[in-house]
Amino acid sequence: MQSLCSAIVVGVGPECGLGAALARCFAEHGLHVFIVGRSEEKLNAVVASIQTAGDTATPIVADITNEQDISRLFERVRARRDRIAVAAYNVDSNIPVPFLETGSDIFTALWQQNCLGAFLFAKEIITLMQEQRQGTLFFTGATASLRAKPPFTAFAAAKAGLRALAQGLAREFSPQGIHVVHTIIDGVIDGDRARNQFPEYVKAKGKEGLLQLEAIVQTYWAVHQQPSSAWTHELDLRPFKEPF
Repeated sequence: MQSLCSAIVVGVGPECGLGAALARCFAEHGLHVFIVGRSEEKLNAVVASIQTAGDTATPIVADITNEQDISRLFERVRARRDRIAVAAYNVDSNIPVPFLETGSDIFTALWQQNCLGAFLFAKEIITLMQEQRQGTLFFTGATASLRAKPPFTAFAAAKAGLRALAQGLAREFSPQGIHVVHTIIDGVIDGDRARNQFPEYVKAKGKEGLLQLEAIVQTYWAVHQQPSSAWTHELDLRPFKEPF
């Protein structure tokens, strides 16, 4: 039997990552979850973990910066005929590189993945949520959304653009019942990406110095459930030990 409501999570990678954790959270709360990413193998692994728990999900391989892929994604979403309760744009592609070594290709790629893809996704999901006159749309930001620090200047430019996009959408579409949320992840997430790319840093921080996946997704779900008379547009999440 199909559920009456679904969720979409864009930017799903390893099983121990924020995209996968959000997908499991939404599925545990009774939503069918469309999970979107570039790796079929990783998506299938996440779907398997969701199905093992007795929940349902659909993997969709897509390049979120490609308009044709976006169109195909929403064809499949609309074909299910569920109401979309919540969607999350969780793409967080980053390339640390000093400014004078940053080529236009790197700058463009970071902007496309972190900002342009969000724009293309937002046009489709907001059109759908307008028809419903309700829905929650999350954009996952970073420390760089608020300040640029080398060697992450190009990344910060992209994330600042994402934040501006989210602000504009919130102001335009909140009155139509669409809850637009920008989350600033101000710290390192305890997941596969960090453990594989900079294990010594993770070890030095310790568990209490890292953002735990379950703690993050609990906050996303709580914000999704907020009454419309007291909506949060932007919030920042960091470990209690993190300086700011």
